[in-house]
Amino acid sequence: MTGSSGAGARRRPQRHLPLQIFLGFLVVYFLVPFWWVAVNSSKDAPGLFGGGNTLWFADRVDYFGNLQRLFTYDGGIYGRWILNSTLYAFAGGIGATILAVMAGYGFAKYRFAGRRFSFSILLGALMVPATALVIPTFMMFSGLGLTNTIWAVILPSLLNPFGVYLMHVYARDAVPDEILDAARVDGAGEVRTFLQVAFPLMRPAVVTVLLLSAVASWNNYFLPLAMLSDNRLFPVTVGLGLWQGIASANNAGSTSLWSLIILGALVSVVPLIIAFFTLQRHWRGGLSVGGLR
Repeated sequence: MTGSSGAGARRRPQRHLPLQIFLGFLVVYFLVPFWWVAVNSSKDAPGLFGGGNTLWFADRVDYFGNLQRLFTYDGGIYGRWILNSTLYAFAGGIGATILAVMAGYGFAKYRFAGRRFSFSILLGALMVPATALVIPTFMMFSGLGLTNTIWAVILPSLLNPFGVYLMHVYARDAVPDEILDAARVDGAGEVRTFLQVAFPLMRPAVVTVLLLSAVASWNNYFLPLAMLSDNRLFPVTVGLGLWQGIASANNAGSTSLWSLIILGALVSVVPLIIAFFTLQRHWRGGLSVGGLR
């Protein structure tokens, strides 16, 4: 018996070996581009175009020098782009999450006229690519005189049909109607019932929608490219695209922009990494609450 059980224990890992190899390939596939950016952001122009190994450091590693040039080039415009992206991501992420939570909870827990029709429209909105709405949105905001303002980027980011759908599904399954009815019997109003009873149970989904909305606003490129003409209002994505165009045309004078572009891309990822690891504990806490309940 002992021998057969030992043989079975040796066979089980082999059964998962193809899956482990596939997962290892995916890890390498996603980490290699990040490693390339991290390595090449330490190089100057001769190190980038000198024909060396692109996946390893050059003889001269100059992170601090490149960082200084990054944040001082063109009057420190890159720092302004980072602040703009932070504003757009914070306002768009918070606003989209609030609207998604309220709408999703309303669809899940209330019965009202036109509910099914409205939810069908919401599901249809999930099928429309965001880029297809940029030009109509630009025409509408141009008529209102809001183009080339921060509101032209923030207001469209508040609409997140996927966030509403996710909150609807999660609130429907994670918030029992019996708990809500018990809170109402105890004299709690609808607002208090939502804030003190439903919202804590929905916390993992709220954090998920917040992170997805903030990341989408941070990575947004086409919308601010169409809406904004003042480079002082650009987010970091559009700003780096502007530098790339200048570098491709070789109009940067004596300054090589390619090392600044690569380092700027690396720096722009850091806030997203910090946000993910900061919000990760809320997922764990929400899952623990659900398990205890």
